[in-house]
Amino acid sequence: MLTDKKIGFIGGGNMAEALTSGLVLSGAATPENIICSDIRDEPLLNLSEKYGVKTTLNNTEVAKCSEILIYATKPQILAAVLKETSEFLNQQQLIISIAAGVPLAAIEAGLQKELRLIRVMPNICAFVKESATAIAAGKNVRPGDIEMAKAIFDSVGISVFIEENILMDAFTGLSGSGPAYVFLIIDAMADAGVKMGLSRKDSLLLSTQTVMGSAKLLLESNEHPGQLKDRVTSPGGTSIAGIHTLEQGGLRTTIMDAVEAATNRSRELGEMMIQSFLEKNGK
Repeated sequence: MLTDKKIGFIGGGNMAEALTSGLVLSGAATPENIICSDIRDEPLLNLSEKYGVKTTLNNTEVAKCSEILIYATKPQILAAVLKETSEFLNQQQLIISIAAGVPLAAIEAGLQKELRLIRVMPNICAFVKESATAIAAGKNVRPGDIEMAKAIFDSVGISVFIEENILMDAFTGLSGSGPAYVFLIIDAMADAGVKMGLSRKDSLLLSTQTVMGSAKLLLESNEHPGQLKDRVTSPGGTSIAGIHTLEQGGLRTTIMDAVEAATNRSRELGEMMIQSFLEKNGK
């Protein structure tokens, strides 16, 4: 699906490298068909040496030659980059933005053109090819566009298509911010292990492996997490004693509240971003 497509990245930072690595190493795309731009030489040299892709300091060069164009810039500069490249974009191209927190309405305001537009939100786990990614489409996408976007982002994990763009805020609250919650839980488990006498090094390793192994078991077994929990908790045993304490502390409510708070904050920031893009375009 992608091997004959010319794919361009505007922005050569960490996420662009993660995607380039996933595409090239998986064979989903060929290096000669990938071009990346950045304002700095260092990331471009890194991409060229590691993956054999083409590089340039000129954003418009990437915009002109790409069939699939991915904006991988920081959200603070996306409006300026969109304005710089907009005149070179047309409906023959698939335009994808991975700028964190920038809704489709803001991107449309920045481009001011009818284009095949998709917004994608991977999370930090893309760096180890385990991202949970959400895909939302604009009104002008064509048949096959969503499948191409999924093919790109499935190279660094798993992706889901979200039909309602407003649900991207819920994705942000759950999976975009989710790694931070998990890191906090792992850190807390490691502290608990140290309190009980384990070394810091061993406790952190065991906590991390426990979370990773549990997640892998859940994915591969296709069982409900409640069923797996019941398999671990013996009557009168250690696990049920620990679960009782977690429930007393309101773990479920606290996590649900955290996802809700992050979702609401994402919505607020998105509305601010839309207004900012409109102001930069004189509206």
